[in-house]
Amino acid sequence: MAKGFFTDSTLCIGCKACEVACKQWNRLPADGYALSGNSYDNTGWLSGTTWRHVQFVEQFDAGQARWLMNSDVCKHCVQAACLEVCPTGAIIRTEFDTVYIQPDVCNGCRDCIAACPFGVIETNPDGIAQKCTLCYDRLQNGLEPACAKSCPTESIQFGEVDELVARAQARVQTLRASANPAYKSAYLYGVPGDGYTEEIGGLNAFHLLLDTPDKYGLPERPKLGSRATVPSQLGGVLTGALLALGAAISFRNRGARHDRDGGAATTTTTTTREV
Repeated sequence: MAKGFFTDSTLCIGCKACEVACKQWNRLPADGYALSGNSYDNTGWLSGTTWRHVQFVEQFDAGQARWLMNSDVCKHCVQAACLEVCPTGAIIRTEFDTVYIQPDVCNGCRDCIAACPFGVIETNPDGIAQKCTLCYDRLQNGLEPACAKSCPTESIQFGEVDELVARAQARVQTLRASANPAYKSAYLYGVPGDGYTEEIGGLNAFHLLLDTPDKYGLPERPKLGSRATVPSQLGGVLTGALLALGAAISFRNRGARHDRDGGAATTTTTTTREV
């Protein structure tokens, strides 16, 4: 059965325990304390050394203010563009239906970075592509991922995807039935029929959100990078063909000049001997 995350943004309190736990377990370097200018977000985005990122989205409307907090992570897409374009087989799908990058096989080509519609993957200081592994080593030993284990509000929930989807759908109905008007817009991003992620088959790490995907830095219609880049691939083939043609013409012309120069030299030598 597929394993994954259900992240309920309405329960996130921005404590960053998930970020810290992820870095500690995976021995990732700290991001430092530089101010990003974006509320209390000192991380900024997911990267090759930051596999969990707590978002702080401040919204102001007619004197009203609210914070949208959400812990972002690799989505472990059902149809993963990064896996499709990887030329070395470094990116695999595990027995838990998660997407995993084998660091010892990655050659740092960055094809997966260009293909990912969520901007999740980046290279680490060694030039190796990295992202959330869904704590593959912990799963192999019957443990839940470090981020879910550390979350104090159960905003991050781990389990079998089908069970998580059922739980998330019930949660949405509860929120919409509540008296809080802010919860009337609650919906799931990354599940079948969500109207957003059908082209990539949904996500094994999905979210409950209160505003449109773009407010959380998520694409409204994520596409498979391998398909989206077909025009550029054709352009690359055409460019390669033109370069090859140009090289062939240049080689032929150079050969012709060589033949002419050689013939002239022979004529001159013969004349000299006769004299």
